[in-house]
Amino acid sequence: MAHLPLIWVLTDDRAGNVAQALGVAEALNRPFVTKAIRYTPLARLPNVLTGASLVGLTPESRMDLMQPWPDVVLSAGRRTAPVARWIKRNAGKPVILAHLMNPGRSGADEFDLIAVPRHDCIIPEGDAANVLRTTGAAHRLNAVRLASAADAWAGQLGGIPRPFIALIVGGATHRKPFSAALAAELGRHVYRMAAEVGGSVLLASSRRTGSAAEQALLAAIPEPRRAFLWGQGGDNPYFGYLALADAIVVTGDSVSMCSEACATPGPVYIYAPEGMVAPKHARLHRELYELGLARPLSNQSRFEDWQHPSLNPAGDVARAIDDLIRRRFS
Repeated sequence: MAHLPLIWVLTDDRAGNVAQALGVAEALNRPFVTKAIRYTPLARLPNVLTGASLVGLTPESRMDLMQPWPDVVLSAGRRTAPVARWIKRNAGKPVILAHLMNPGRSGADEFDLIAVPRHDCIIPEGDAANVLRTTGAAHRLNAVRLASAADAWAGQLGGIPRPFIALIVGGATHRKPFSAALAAELGRHVYRMAAEVGGSVLLASSRRTGSAAEQALLAAIPEPRRAFLWGQGGDNPYFGYLALADAIVVTGDSVSMCSEACATPGPVYIYAPEGMVAPKHARLHRELYELGLARPLSNQSRFEDWQHPSLNPAGDVARAIDDLIRRRFS
């Protein structure tokens, strides 16, 4: 096309949706504009009732959706799908709609691309022509961002020996608790892995970990270590730990954390004992194991220096969108 395509990225109040949408937008390596989508209680209505509309948006969000209309709209999550469809219908020109995750069956055929992880089995209209299946969730980690995080945090890890084993801990989900007993077991596994090779543990907890589990982890992981506890605040070293780790252990309760861990090229181990995670998480883990991107953490796990391709679903989706742009507007 004679001009750069105007790309809108719809970002709502869910951090996971935002991270996925921005990860793909950044991977496009094209200028884009973010449109903050905020909701009223009507956003709880199912998409089949709202249709292609702005029902459930705040007045401020509605006012921000006006000319000049975009050439491409990137959306993520169920609640932004009706907004994207409304933009396409009101733009008065061709608009590419690309959506991350399942937008629901209502209006799915209006999207030019729907990117759905393989572990999410339910997708609109089966394997339709506009559906791209990905491994894991799109994220913002790439070689440049990892290098920047390594530079930023390397100086704060001085004085403890390598290899570094990063322990990235999620926690309780809607139906699956994360007990102090599980946390203690995990901590012992990872400390033994580091101690056998004279290394150190880099522990990072999250909002869902809980104070009891955090204290159990600390008790199970003596020095040498560095520990970031979510409840204590301060700068979060999450990306720095991923970038500097010689091996990563991640709890299997988070699709995003597992996907981001596998963005690094080094060893990744997933802690997901039977009964800890939901079926969709277990499906993701099996896929990562089959692809050689990760291994399950067990009593027999030891530190080994192995490599794997970096997982970059955002790049896969961005290439598909870029192809649509070139075919539609060239």
